[in-house]
Amino acid sequence: MRFACLGSGSQGNSLVIEVAKTRLLLDCGFALKEVIARLSRLGLQPDMVDGIIITHEHADHIGGVERFARKFDVPVWLTHGTLRGAKKTFSTLPRINIIDSHQHFSVGDIGIQPYPVPHDAHEPTQFIFSDGAFRLGVLTDTGCSTTHIETVLSRCHALVLECNHDAQLLAESDYPKSLKQRVGGRLGHLENTTSAKLLANLDCSLLQHLIAAHLSRINNMPHLAQSALSGAINCELDWIGVADQDLGFDWRQLI
Repeated sequence: MRFACLGSGSQGNSLVIEVAKTRLLLDCGFALKEVIARLSRLGLQPDMVDGIIITHEHADHIGGVERFARKFDVPVWLTHGTLRGAKKTFSTLPRINIIDSHQHFSVGDIGIQPYPVPHDAHEPTQFIFSDGAFRLGVLTDTGCSTTHIETVLSRCHALVLECNHDAQLLAESDYPKSLKQRVGGRLGHLENTTSAKLLANLDCSLLQHLIAAHLSRINNMPHLAQSALSGAINCELDWIGVADQDLGFDWRQLI
């Protein structure tokens, strides 16, 4: 099992998960040409993608889904709520699969466990991906943690964890008050120290990879996110990866 990132942040998000002959995209928030170019950077062609799993309907997560799925005849999996929130975008796609945010399902060689999260979308859902031996947990686009989130993310072998903003940088930014409240609220995005507290509550004994994701270019800096997470699990700062908006991150292998 291995995974990589096409890019992460408010300008677009997409993660690639590969197990044996199956490859999935988690979200596809980039324009068609950009998705193709970023896949190529990882040694992949569009016809090697077997499906797209969608977390929620915000543009930075679904901006490229419709054109990519239609052009390359790729099936899409999403919740009823996400479909309702983006009905115009997905209404004419022929290969739509509705999932339950609490019900495990599989696509090819990849087992997938959805779980609901607090975010300002219709039915936001995050996911655990597994090959039967290893588990990759993904958590972005949530304003706060829950007991259920911490239960499902414990004992993962890899974790992609949102560190969207630093509280002080957000407070001092020129964002309007309403946007600051939205980003920092319980239905917004995880702040560095909140992510660190969540991480400290997990069983990380199996963790091989930890990636800070969905960083704000304005209200965060990579070393702040790394510092917060490293303090939570007592590891070296540079052991923690950072998902970049432009470059994502290269393949990470679970062994």
